[in-house]
Amino acid sequence: MPKNVNKLLVANRGEIALRVVRTAREMGIPTVAVYAEQDRHAQYVQMADDAYLLSGDTYKDTYLNEDLLIDILQRSGADAVHPGYGFLSEVATFAQKVIDAGAAWVGPNPKALVDLGDKITARRVATFAKVPPVPGISQSISDMRLLLDFAHTHGYPLMLKRTDGGGGRGITLVHNDDELRGFYMNHDALQGGDLNEYFVERFIDKGRHVETQCGRDSHGNFTVYSTRDCSVQRRNQKLVEEAPAPFLSSEVTDQLETYSRRLFEAVDYEGLGTCEFMVTEQGKVYFLEVNPRLQVEHTVSEEVCGLDLVREQLTIANGGELTVNHPLRGHSFELRLTCEDPAKNLAPSSGTLASLRWPSGPGIRVDSGVVEGDTISPKFDSMMGKLVVTASDRAAAVARVRRALSELKVEGVPTPASLFEQIFNDDEFTAEHGVAYDVSTKWLERKYLNKEAASSQGGQPASMSGASEVDKKESSETFVIEVNNRRVSLTVPNDIVANLTGGAKARDAKRAIQPLRGQGLHHAQKKQQSNDGQSGVIASPMQAVVTRINVAEGQQVAKGDLLVVLESMKMENYVYAPVKGAVTKIFVGPAAGVEAGETLMTIDVTGANGTKAGENGATGAAVDGTATDGTMEGGK
Repeated sequence: MPKNVNKLLVANRGEIALRVVRTAREMGIPTVAVYAEQDRHAQYVQMADDAYLLSGDTYKDTYLNEDLLIDILQRSGADAVHPGYGFLSEVATFAQKVIDAGAAWVGPNPKALVDLGDKITARRVATFAKVPPVPGISQSISDMRLLLDFAHTHGYPLMLKRTDGGGGRGITLVHNDDELRGFYMNHDALQGGDLNEYFVERFIDKGRHVETQCGRDSHGNFTVYSTRDCSVQRRNQKLVEEAPAPFLSSEVTDQLETYSRRLFEAVDYEGLGTCEFMVTEQGKVYFLEVNPRLQVEHTVSEEVCGLDLVREQLTIANGGELTVNHPLRGHSFELRLTCEDPAKNLAPSSGTLASLRWPSGPGIRVDSGVVEGDTISPKFDSMMGKLVVTASDRAAAVARVRRALSELKVEGVPTPASLFEQIFNDDEFTAEHGVAYDVSTKWLERKYLNKEAASSQGGQPASMSGASEVDKKESSETFVIEVNNRRVSLTVPNDIVANLTGGAKARDAKRAIQPLRGQGLHHAQKKQQSNDGQSGVIASPMQAVVTRINVAEGQQVAKGDLLVVLESMKMENYVYAPVKGAVTKIFVGPAAGVEAGETLMTIDVTGANGTKAGENGATGAAVDGTATDGTMEGGK
């Protein structure tokens, strides 16, 4: 039974923790924050009424430590838990522990979490609710013949997806029988037979990712607060979201709302959640999944429906009724500001925020959990904040985003800001100048990232053009000067700067304030390139967890073959062979934690193409980052 929320434990960190604390304060509800050592001075910790340390420096020891969080719940006197998104927000065992401790769980009941948490089970729920899922096999794929039969019936490409995946993790795209057999054999032989953790879906090219922000209370009231479009993705992970979803027919919108209601009622859902769908070019709507929690992009729905969705959650948890009447107003975009390097295919980085200036003015909202001087740790997620821009209609909102980006200033760490500028000046996205809207889930990769993840490429080599782009950026410096009292910008090559300012010392001093990427790709590349001639060493480009080894010792590999899949800050990163050779030794296995620069494996390339490793940049490995949500948000 619902109970009154008198003191709220926020079992999360960063901007979502701060977001919940703010609403609770407005509602007069005291809050309890939890924090790891790295978050000791975070803004959400300082704003909460009470705070408890989570000792340790890993997710498992801190924000995923169910028993420790329950202990803090009891010690603090809190009588409710808000899990935010990611971490334990979808973990049924934790929700049950909260309820067993006599506290209110701000979210759907544990059974609903179980029914919707596994992708295969969720497909079965959808089928029961008469909501068509993407054509696929709603069972684990342990039989190669079943896979081939499905492929020959529905055609390629196919998406092989982990049942517990989220945020784009564990997705492999195969284009033909050979790739399908290779995937099957590699996982069966090298990964301890974990094929039972995968299922298959038909890949829908040119599809749009459209979702509904929904709510249902204990009285049976249901509403769709807004639709959203989240098609601007890098490798199955969202980067830009907007509400309402543009350029949909009224028939498609009605279908989305009908399907969403059926899904919530099928599991007796109470709380807020998101139903995700794929909408084809022909207007066919297919179910993808239900996210039984708040999502990162809930902000754009708030802006167009005029409601505080965290307040709605707490009202429902208190046994109250949600707000049904909320006419939509205007159009809203959310841009995720992450510590990711556009020059490295948006791979996660780290460092210290030397300078941070958010835009302001009409229609600008910033949800951020960091301030200038904070360090973005490689141990946790890379999202620093969200820039939310709202205006009277989509065209006005696009123009406002451009203005906001011109005001945004971030120094010390890389961000996708330059990529956002390109997106919001692209007619295919903005639908300006007579160009029709033409954005699907692969649009950003195809047009701007110039490569897709190994899961989409079938193991093709990743481009290393990003390094040269960084070098170009660092080859000159820009100064603001005045000429005849007119303010102008002057860009000068670094060698001239060095001569004018006293040589290398001055240049090095200037570079000291550049992004601190000690655990990022730049740092790792230097280690790889200075390995004292140890040819064929494949090193980890970052601190990460090994999720898949794609080769075996003694195996011959070609240049560009996928060797290892790493996960860092919920970002899948694909390590490719830089040259042809034979794998001599593998030093890590699945689930192993590795540090930046740590050796993953060695390759004997002596004689390959008539050269030795180390010549023509043969040491090290090409890396392609596959983003999943920098907020440990299970998908979204």
